[in-house]
Amino acid sequence: MRIRYDREADVLLLALRDEPPVDAVEEPGGVIVSYGENGEAVSVEFLHASARQLLRPGEVSVTLQTETVG
Repeated sequence: MRIRYDREADVLLLALRDEPPVDAVEEPGGVIVSYGENGEAVSVEFLHASARQLLRPGEVSVTLQTETVG
């Protein structure tokens, strides 16, 4: 997974898979989910990321948690 932030566009992108999107759905509130050829999500974009307080200027922190399902 890759995480990118475009400061000029104020878009936070979570790239989940390394495959090109073939379809996208814009959810209410400015969230765009893109899907690959097999129907799996390949990316999630958050529009107006700083206004949503997803990012604060100069402060980027990512915490990855893994859980065992069973």
